[in-house]
Amino acid sequence: MSEDAKRFGCVVLVDRRGWLLLQERDEHPRIDPEKWGLCGGHLEPGEGWAEGAARELAEETGIVLAPEELRLLRELQVHHAAYGTTDPVAVFVAATDLTDDDVVLGEGRRIVFVEPEQARRLDLGGSASIAVPELLDSALYRELGAGVWS
Repeated sequence: MSEDAKRFGCVVLVDRRGWLLLQERDEHPRIDPEKWGLCGGHLEPGEGWAEGAARELAEETGIVLAPEELRLLRELQVHHAAYGTTDPVAVFVAATDLTDDDVVLGEGRRIVFVEPEQARRLDLGGSASIAVPELLDSALYRELGAGVWS
């Protein structure tokens, strides 16, 4: 991978209801302005996927998770028109007991837990348009709803 290659790490938290933590982006970001997306962003050079995703989650929401608490949903290849590149994006998932009141807005218009069927209907950005429906249709999502918190 070249020095200037872009890598991204994202996290979707799933609450006890099965709702997904998503970010409504504002007009400022280069990637997917005014769309709904995943919490996450650019990884630092040499930073591991899970470490970078956990760091980005903390920066954007104030929620601190250890990298080992994250489960890989999958790695995507996403075209970012703003850069003219197709870049790797690792999407991680974790169960949480947190609520909207526990989220500190560090970036974007808002970051909230969204009901699953509503999440499918949102104007989703590149990574989210792939990851959200895939997560909701996955065995991992069903597993999270089947007693991770018990």
